[in-house]
Amino acid sequence: MQTIDIHHTQQAWLGLTDTLFVPHTEAEYQQLVKFLDSLIDEVGEDESHPLASLMEVVGVLIEQYEMDNVAELEG
Repeated sequence: MQTIDIHHTQQAWLGLTDTLFVPHTEAEYQQLVKFLDSLIDEVGEDESHPLASLMEVVGVLIEQYEMDNVAELEG
């Protein structure tokens, strides 16, 4: 099992907190959507791209916000 260097993780996280977060407001949600759009432009369908897993994480955060806060359209 890999040992986690919490100090290194903390330093890396501090550089990401303005970009990667759980959205709690519509504005934060929109910010994440724009970030995801940028990631999609960069990564495309290249699953081996270094940012592919980040794109997946951001997508999950957006999906959860939508499930919790966006009313479904009745069809």
